[in-house]
Amino acid sequence: METHSLQDFQDLCTFESFKDFWHYYGYGVDQQELIDREFKRIKGVTYLDHAGTTLFPESQIKGFYDDISRNVYGNPHSHNPSSRLTHDTVESVRYRILEHFNTCAEEYSVIFTSGCTAALKLVADTFPWKAASNEGPGSQFCYLTDNHTSVVGIRGVTALQGVGTVSVLPHEVERRARKPPTQTDGEECTAPHLFCYPAQSNFSGRKYPLSYVKGIQSQQLYPACEHRGRWYVLLDAACFVSCSPLDLSQYPADFVPISFYKTFGFPTGLGALLVRNEAAEVLRKTYFGGGTAAAYLVAEDYFVPKPNIVSRFEDGTISFLDIISLHHGFETLQKLTGSMLNIQLHTFGLARYTYIVLSCLCHSNGKPVAQIHCDNDFQNIAEQGAILNFNLLDCHGRTVGYSQVDKMASLFNIHIRTGCFCNTGACQYYLAISNQNVKTNLHAGHICGDSIDLIEGRPTGSIRVSFGYMSSFEDCQNFLRFVVNCFVDKPLILDQKRLTKLKSAELMESAASYDLASIPNGQLGQQNGQTISPSPERITPSEDAVSEEEKNNGSSHTLTNLFIYPVKSCASVEVTEWPLGPQGLLYDRLWMVVNENGVCLSQKREPKLCLIRPVICLASNTLQLQVSGMEPVTVPLETSLANSDLRTSQSKVCGDRVQTVDCGEEVSTWLSEFLGKPCRLLRQRPEFQRDMKFGPGKAENCGPTALSLVNEAQFLLINRASVSFLHEHIADRQDSENEGTWRDMEQLIQRFRANLVISGPQAFAEDDWSHLTVGDTQFQVIGRCGRCQMIGVDQKSATRSQEPLRSLSECRSGKVTFGIYLAHQSARNTTAVPVLSVGARVIPRISESTDKP
Repeated sequence: METHSLQDFQDLCTFESFKDFWHYYGYGVDQQELIDREFKRIKGVTYLDHAGTTLFPESQIKGFYDDISRNVYGNPHSHNPSSRLTHDTVESVRYRILEHFNTCAEEYSVIFTSGCTAALKLVADTFPWKAASNEGPGSQFCYLTDNHTSVVGIRGVTALQGVGTVSVLPHEVERRARKPPTQTDGEECTAPHLFCYPAQSNFSGRKYPLSYVKGIQSQQLYPACEHRGRWYVLLDAACFVSCSPLDLSQYPADFVPISFYKTFGFPTGLGALLVRNEAAEVLRKTYFGGGTAAAYLVAEDYFVPKPNIVSRFEDGTISFLDIISLHHGFETLQKLTGSMLNIQLHTFGLARYTYIVLSCLCHSNGKPVAQIHCDNDFQNIAEQGAILNFNLLDCHGRTVGYSQVDKMASLFNIHIRTGCFCNTGACQYYLAISNQNVKTNLHAGHICGDSIDLIEGRPTGSIRVSFGYMSSFEDCQNFLRFVVNCFVDKPLILDQKRLTKLKSAELMESAASYDLASIPNGQLGQQNGQTISPSPERITPSEDAVSEEEKNNGSSHTLTNLFIYPVKSCASVEVTEWPLGPQGLLYDRLWMVVNENGVCLSQKREPKLCLIRPVICLASNTLQLQVSGMEPVTVPLETSLANSDLRTSQSKVCGDRVQTVDCGEEVSTWLSEFLGKPCRLLRQRPEFQRDMKFGPGKAENCGPTALSLVNEAQFLLINRASVSFLHEHIADRQDSENEGTWRDMEQLIQRFRANLVISGPQAFAEDDWSHLTVGDTQFQVIGRCGRCQMIGVDQKSATRSQEPLRSLSECRSGKVTFGIYLAHQSARNTTAVPVLSVGARVIPRISESTDKP
C-alpha cells in the first residue's frame, strides 16, 4: 500500500516513531544536553561524516591541555625525570589500548604509527614474503575485494618479490571453504601467507564475520584451504572500532591496524599496529632508526635490534604528546557513553532508522527516491555498522550526480561524504562498474576524488552518511527532510507495505552483546586485629641474652622498628608486630596514587604524598587516609571485582606491568583536592602475581618471590649504625643548609623508608650479609638498595634538600647504596602466618663476597 501524504512522512520523522523502530538511544542523559555541553561548535550543523573522522568533545581537549600544562613531558629516549614521566605515561596508554580491546601485553604489542595506512605499510615491508622456487611454493597475499586502497596497495610490495596475489570476492570465503590441504610430500610447508579483510567496510558499513580470523588461521576458509603453509590474518579495524567493540581475546587477529581519530576525533596523524606477539617474531625489519638499536657500528655492517618488540619497530621519537592525549580520549569516551557497546547500539539505531525511512521514500509516480547499497536490511547489528551508502534517483529512475547532492547539502549545512571512499572494489561491486569502465572513465578525465559524478549517465561514485556517538535523532530528521524537500517529485509517496515489513522484522539485538571474560577474584586472608595508628609508642629493645659467639663476632642485632607503607610513597605506619602476607608485610604497598594518565606518583614527583597518613584497621577491614586540615577518607582493605563500580586497569611500576583496581570516586576526589591535580587511588588486584626480577648484583638463586607495588623486593632493611655514621657525617658539614636541620636521627631514618630497622655495632655490616633470621623467620638478601633523590624529601614537612644524598655519596666514595633488600624465603609455600615483632633477635649470615662499596 502506498500513501500520498506529507503528513505521514512528518509523523514518521518524530522521536516517538523512531522509538518504535529502536529502543536504544543516548547514554542515560539527554543527547541534546550532551551536544550543547561538549560540541557547541556544531550548532546548526548536521555532521554525517563520522566514518571520515568523528568529532572530539571539548572536555577531552581541556583535559589534555590541563595535563600538558601541569606536567613537563620530555623526550622518552632520555632518562631524566621529565623523560621518565613521558615513558611511563606512554606505557600506561599502551595498556589502556590493549584493555580497550580486551587483551593484554602478554598477547599483543602496540606499535604506534602515523595512522592506519602507515601500520599497513609496516606489515607490508616486514612480512617474511617468500617467492615460489624449486624448493617449494611461495607466499600468497590475499585480500577481500571490499578493502581500503591502503590494503590493496600491499601488492605493490609483494609484486616485486614474486609473491602471488589473490583478490577474493566476499561470498567466496565461506562458499569455497573445504577441509585444509593435506601434506603430500612428507615435508611441512612453511611458506607464510597473509589474508587481509576489513572488520567493517568503509563503503557500505557491512561487517564481515570476525570468526574469519580463526577460520583462515586454521585453513578452513578460502583461500587458506587451498594453500599449505602458515596463514596470518590482518584485520583492518579502522572503520569498525569507531563505533563497535572489538574483543581480540576471542578473535586473535595477527595484525590489527587502527587510526585513533576515527574513534576520538583527536589526535589526527596517529595510529597503531596491534601485533600478536606470536606473529611479531616473524616480521623482518631492515631499516633501523633512532631508538631501535641495541648496538650498531658505523664502519661495519653490524646491527643488533633491541629485544623489545615495540622498540624494534618504532623508529625515531614517537609522537608522545599525541599519544598522551589518547588517555583523555579513552577517559572522556567512557564518561560520556559508558562503553563501546552503548555507542554501537546508539549509532546502529540511527543508521537503521535512516535506512528504513529513506528506502520507503518514493516519487509521485511510485519510483524509489534512493538506491541503497547494502547486503542486508539493517536488522542485525553484527552484520551492519552505522554507515548508509546510496545514490539518489530522479522520478525517471536516473541517478542524480553525487556532486550535485553534495553541493545542495552544503547549502543546508549538512556534511556528507561522496565518491568511492578509497574503496574501488566495493564501488565497482555496488555500482556495477566493470574494469573496463574504470579505465574508460580515467580516459574521460575522471580520477578518484574529483567531482565528475556521472559519465554517460552512469554514476562514478555514491553518497555516504555515517553516524558517531554524538549523533542525534535531529541529524536523521534534518537529513531526511533535506532529501524530501530537494530531491523528491511531489506529492511524496511512502511505501507503507515496505515500512510495515521493516518495522515488524525481528531484530538481532542479542548480537550486540559484548561479554568480557570473567575475571577471577582472589582474596587475601583476613587477619583479626585492632586499629593501627600511624605513630604508636616505640618499644626499646630489651637486652635479650645473646650468645658469647655472636658477641665475639660482632653480630648481635635487634629489630628496633617495624614499618609498613600501605600506600606507595605515602607516610608509614609504625607497628610493634605485624603478620607477613604472600608479598611481604601484610598490606605493604598494595595501593598507589596515580595521575590522570594512570602513571604512579612518587615523592620524587609529588613530595606532598608523604603528608598522607594511612590508618589500617584489620578488625573493620578498612584503610583510612588522613591529612591535617581535611576530613579523612576510607576505603576497604579487600576489593570485590563483582562491584560494577570498580574499574580494573593496567599500570606500570618500575618497568613491570601490574593489574589494578580503581578504588572509586570518593577517594579520587579527596586525593585530587589535596594534591591539587587529578589523581586516583589504585589497589593491586588480589589474584595478580608479580614476580621479582633478578638483575646484576641480585641473588639469582632465590625462589619465586611475589611482589606488591614495591620497587625492588618484598622488604627493605637498614641498620641504625649505618644511619648514625651518615648522621655524623652530615653534622660535620658546616654549610648553611645543614645548620640546625639534622639533629634528629629518627627523622633521618624515616627518609630511608625501610620496613625493618635494626640495631647493630658496626656500620654497613649488612652489605656483606647473604641471609638473616628475624625471630623465627628466615630471609634471603637480594641486593643493596641504590638510593635516589627521594631521600631528600623531609617526611614531616615534604620539603626537598640535597641532603642526605650528597653526604651519602661523599662518605661512600661516590656510591649511594644504603640498606639491603630482602625476600621471605617461604613466601609462597608456607601455610602458617609468620609474625615479625619489634625486639626480635636478628642473626645474619655472612656471604663469601665482601666487596663492600
